[in-house]
Amino acid sequence: MLVSFSLCKQTTSLLHKPPGELKSNFFRPRLEKEKVVIIMGATGTGKSRLSIDLATRFPAEIINSDKIKAYAGLDITTNKIPEEERCGVPHHLLGEISPYTDFTATDFVNMASHATDSVLSGGRVPIIAGSSNSYIEALVDDEDFQFRSRYECCFLCVHVAMPVLHQYVSERLDKMVEMRMVDEVRNFFDANANYAVGIRKAIGVPEFDRYFRAEPYLDKQQRGKLLQEAIQEIKRNTCKLACQQLEKIHRLRNKRNWKIHMVDATEVFGWRGKDADEAWEKLVAGHSTEIVAEFLYNFSPQTLVTKPNLRRVPSLACGIML
Repeated sequence: MLVSFSLCKQTTSLLHKPPGELKSNFFRPRLEKEKVVIIMGATGTGKSRLSIDLATRFPAEIINSDKIKAYAGLDITTNKIPEEERCGVPHHLLGEISPYTDFTATDFVNMASHATDSVLSGGRVPIIAGSSNSYIEALVDDEDFQFRSRYECCFLCVHVAMPVLHQYVSERLDKMVEMRMVDEVRNFFDANANYAVGIRKAIGVPEFDRYFRAEPYLDKQQRGKLLQEAIQEIKRNTCKLACQQLEKIHRLRNKRNWKIHMVDATEVFGWRGKDADEAWEKLVAGHSTEIVAEFLYNFSPQTLVTKPNLRRVPSLACGIML
């Protein structure tokens, strides 16, 4: 089942501070380096939801760091956040790259660096969010240490226990198929295409190749069997990718000594509806807000209210797919 949550809600003030003190001190980070928030995690853990949660609580914009979501097209297959579900938060590097060209780590570093500077020049906080951990590593630990020398980073990782996550991504794919994912990929199918270039590298594209080639020559039962085989292969490949992504994060934390705040969302995935929203707020969004507030403004968690938010936003019926 695809989990949908309400994101943009009427919010309350974060701080127990008098108005004058809030105006003079609150929105002025004290350290010399500019500050950047980076959200990591395996596919399906809720990074997109958390990035929007934080961007509606802090003056921030989101920079996508998922290399597949950077490509234009195949929005269902790549699970991009629809425009209407972004709660008015500006997104960068999301659906901007031609699907027929390669978007390399070097390309990402150059474009993400430019986007970071642009967001900061507007007086806002860059929130870099996505699953391509090798691209994030290339950006943060570049050869000349330019990024580290200019920016102070707050790393958040949304974690979900693998058995729970595997079940969720399986249900999510079933929902994507109901949303006509197969038709979307069929319309993009090219028998002469190179699956090593561009968006065709995405999980959910090459797995359908055999099905689309054989489809015209099979009866209904045979088509159904071959389709289910393709879907099961996508599920296996997605779960394998999630494991690889988590291993990469552990390496960055344990071998590269990145200070990563692990935020456990496992319990959230056991709930539905309002209970899931409340669990997400308590365990993920609220906790992450405290971490980011302390990082940006040197406020301790004791200064925060139960349901924090740094600025008031209109009440919108925004939902998002994890």
